[in-house]
Parts: sequence; structure tokens; C-alpha cells
Amino acid sequence: MNPMLSLVVPVYNVAPFLERCMASLAAQDLDGMEIVCVDDGSTDDCPAILASYAARHAQIRVIRQENGGLSAARNTGLAHISGEYVAFVDSDDWIEPGYYRRLLDLARTKDLDMAHSNAMYHFEGRREDRPIYLDELSTEVMPGREVLRRRLAEKTLLHMVWMHLYRRDFIERLGLRFVPRLIHEDVLWTTRAFLEAQRVAYDPTPGYFYRQRHRRPAPDTRDKHLEAEIASFAYIARGMTELAAPLREDPELQQLLHWQLVDGALSIFHKLRQVNSPGLRRRLYRQLRRDGVYGLLWNHATLSAQRRRVARSWLKSWMA
Repeated sequence: MNPMLSLVVPVYNVAPFLERCMASLAAQDLDGMEIVCVDDGSTDDCPAILASYAARHAQIRVIRQENGGLSAARNTGLAHISGEYVAFVDSDDWIEPGYYRRLLDLARTKDLDMAHSNAMYHFEGRREDRPIYLDELSTEVMPGREVLRRRLAEKTLLHMVWMHLYRRDFIERLGLRFVPRLIHEDVLWTTRAFLEAQRVAYDPTPGYFYRQRHRRPAPDTRDKHLEAEIASFAYIARGMTELAAPLREDPELQQLLHWQLVDGALSIFHKLRQVNSPGLRRRLYRQLRRDGVYGLLWNHATLSAQRRRVARSWLKSWMA
């Protein structure tokens, strides 16, 4: 028999956190669950930790591949699962016992395409943990577009794929996969999933702990990472434009998506200010103008404050 739930766990050099994650998955009180861990070329103790858990727990499988990034690891996991529903777990996070049983029961009882869940921010002791969603979204079954509309209207939506259970047939019908090497790859995935899902219900009880790691990239790699982030934000803005375009019959939701795509892409300007190399910064400014990113953001801005930020950065790009 195929398992009821498949968990896809991409793993890359998270040895200090992996033990807690794997222990929390092994402790889930749920029969008929498979856990597919994709070791994306780890060079630390992750392979040994994964091998130890796979040897002790029959539901855990480990796939090892050359490093291809988070999206590639998730795509590999999707190619090796067989569950009725699928969820994603980031390997530096952890989950309370019973969390997936509760979501799977909700999804199967209500015949859902997606079970929308809550989670806890974990700040590693820097401040008190807190739930991600503090609002009172309805727990009734509704189309994914309505969930998306309400979350965007309240400016609360967190685009993280691990906040949901997905019916696997739903994912395969849409051909949903992650874009390799894209940073913030969850944005396009979750937006399209909500737009397409016919039956979604929300469980407000947190059970997933989202670790907020304090990271300081090495100075010699910081500019390279910022360049990749800027390219990703521009790619996502274009993708969001394509997702919003067919929604002319729903101008309210279309405008909310326009707000979201511009709000997210405004991070480009923040990242540009952080680039250390003046030469790289000038090149990135020119590339954004050449690629039409400023025009795209100006045309889709829904607030005067958004347009002011776009205009200021456009003027600055000519002086850099």
C-alpha cells in the first residue's frame, strides 16, 4: 500500500540542527508515513546522522546527490515519493508530536487539496518564540484563492511551502516543481498552489518550529549572494506578473497580487545598498534598467509609496 503521507526533507550542512529535526520526525505518531531525506552533497556530519536514523527507522529513506541547491533537492524528493499527501520539512527546523497526524486527518476528512497550517518562529533564545499567524482566519473549507485574498489583504502571508500539506495528485496535475538555484523559491510555488486549489482549510494550532538562524556570510561571498538574491527577486516579480495576468475577472485579487509582487521586489533596492563592490553595484543597476525591472515595478505598483521607492532607485541607478 502507498503511504498516506510523504515528507520531503532536503539536507545540506546542517549537522548542528539535524539531530533534533530527525528525532522530531521519527517521533510523529503516524502510521503510513514515509520520510525521504535528500542529502544535497553535505560535507559535514549530516550523512552519518541520516544513515543512523535510516538504519533504525524503516520509514526513513536517504537519497544522496551532488549539491544542486534547495530547489533541486526538493524536486528530487518529489520524484521519489508515493504518499497520498506530501509535506516539506526544512532540516534545521523541528516538529511537535502529533502535528502531521492532525493535518493529515484534516486533509483526508475534508478532502482537501491543501491543509493550511500555522507555525512558531524560533529565535534561538534571542527573544521569545511566537506564532507566525495571530489572526483568526476561518477554519471552514474554502477555495485557495479566498485564503490567498485574505492573507494578502491582511499582509500576513508567509510564502513557505512547509506550512501546508498538499494532495500529491494536485501537485502532479499542476506539474508543480521548484526552480533550481532560485532564492525565495517558495513564493511562486505557494502563490500558484493557492490560486489553483479548490479545497483548502486552515488549522491555527502551531506545531512546526521555524528556526530563525543568525547568519553572517563571509565578506568574500556576500556580494555573490546579494547578486543571486537580486536576480531571484527580479525573476519572481516576472513570475508573479504572469500569475496575476489571468485574474482580470477578479480585479481585487489581481491588485493584491500586484501589491505583493512589488512589495517583495522592493527588496532589490535594499540588497543593492548592501553590495560592497561599486563596480558590481553599477553593473546591477544597469542590468535592472536594461531588463525592464523598473518599468515592471512602476506599472504594477498599487501604492504611491511603492512608486516613490521605485523612482528613487531608478534615479540613483543613473548616478551610481
